[in-house]
Amino acid sequence: MPVQPWFASDDPETESELDGAERAFVAVLRERAGAWALAPAVSWVARPEDDSSLVVCAGVGDGPLGWPLRVGLHLSGATVRGDRFAHQNFYWLTQPPTGLALNATGSPEALAVASAAWFERVLRMPVVRHEWYHEGRLYAYRCLFAGDGDGDGWCDGYRDALAPPGQRERLVAAGALDAGYWVRSGALGRPDRVVVLRGTPG
Repeated sequence: MPVQPWFASDDPETESELDGAERAFVAVLRERAGAWALAPAVSWVARPEDDSSLVVCAGVGDGPLGWPLRVGLHLSGATVRGDRFAHQNFYWLTQPPTGLALNATGSPEALAVASAAWFERVLRMPVVRHEWYHEGRLYAYRCLFAGDGDGDGWCDGYRDALAPPGQRERLVAAGALDAGYWVRSGALGRPDRVVVLRGTPG
C-alpha cells in the first residue's frame, strides 16, 4: 500500500489556489517532513471556508478512547500560528493557547523550517489518556500530548449514565457542559488514572 505523502492537499483545487508565498512554504515543509524518522501520520493542507489563511494539520493515532490527536497551524502572510485544534474542529486553534503553541514571523522558507521543527517536536511527544471513574466504571476520558499544559480542555468522551449522581447539574451550573455531552476536563477534578499511550512522559 503506498504511503500518503506528508501534507498533501485535501482538495486538488487547494493546490492550484496557493499563492507564491504559500507554495514556497508548503514545498519546504514537505521537503523537511520527508526527512523525519517518524511513522506516517494523518496530515493535510486545506483552507477554511472564509479563506482567511492556509491551514496545515497533522495528527497521531487511530486507536480507541480518544485517539487521534490533531495539531495544526495557520499561515497568514508573514505569520504562522500553531497549536492543538479547538474542540472537535479541524480548522481553528484552541483558545487560550496551550503549552504547544507556535508563533513565528518571517519569510515563507523560514516559517516552513520553524513549522517543520514544531510539527516534528509535537509528533514525537508522549501521549497520555486521562480517565475518570465512578464505582469502578470509566465515565470520562481525554487524550492529550503530555507536554501541552492544557488542563481544562474538552474531554473526548463522557457517559452521563456512568457519572456520579448530580454531576451533570454541577457541570451545567459551571458552564462546563457543551451540546449536552462535551465536558471540560478541569471541571471533573484530577483524573483517577493516567494511561501512557505512547512514549515516556518526563
